[in-house]
Amino acid sequence: MDAEPGQFIMVWIPGIDEVPMSLSYIGEKIAITVEKVGEATEAMHDMIEGDRIGVRGPYGNGFKIFGEKALFVAGGTGIAPLMPLIRKYEGEKLAVIGARTKDLLIFKDELEKITKLYISTDDGSHGYKGFATDLAEKIFEKEEFDIVYTCGPEIMMKKVLDLCLENGIKMQASLERYMKCGVGICDSCAINGYHVCKDGPVFDDSILAKIDDFGKWKRNEAGKKVRI
Repeated sequence: MDAEPGQFIMVWIPGIDEVPMSLSYIGEKIAITVEKVGEATEAMHDMIEGDRIGVRGPYGNGFKIFGEKALFVAGGTGIAPLMPLIRKYEGEKLAVIGARTKDLLIFKDELEKITKLYISTDDGSHGYKGFATDLAEKIFEKEEFDIVYTCGPEIMMKKVLDLCLENGIKMQASLERYMKCGVGICDSCAINGYHVCKDGPVFDDSILAKIDDFGKWKRNEAGKKVRI
């Protein structure tokens, strides 16, 4: 599969559902990282080697590599779509990964080898006690960056955007929305005139600053606008 970091695929679990999944490995090995959060992902966790899924894609616009020093800020499984970019980025790279507790930290061992890694947990069980954005803000006070890449809960990414705008740093974020088609037809992932599946899922700071719904509103499976 010829994919770029940040692109996604639509994964069909026969008899259950079809859902968008970010690619966490691109190259000789193509892979997704799946958290058990609903019916489709629960079914995937119950699968064994040899069970079949359907895959179509890749779709969307990925990350654009910029500058010579980058900060990667991830919350929870948001680190998964950032991993192909981190592996590909050739400049100096620092990473902040946050999770509710230490048992939910993923890709930690690999990140320690390829980045200068900072860790935060909500409960203080590993690293800094608090949110990834709080830790990122402290790093901004000591370091300068050409760009920040982020993925995770949207409220977290909105805080990262605000920090970057305040400090004059370029930023790219990968958004997550409910998707049915993946190609800009069904309108389920619409946000202020954009389709996350086609125009994103990666958007830069110049677009995100104009999106009023960013960090505030999304649409549910029925298309109704609900608070994040």
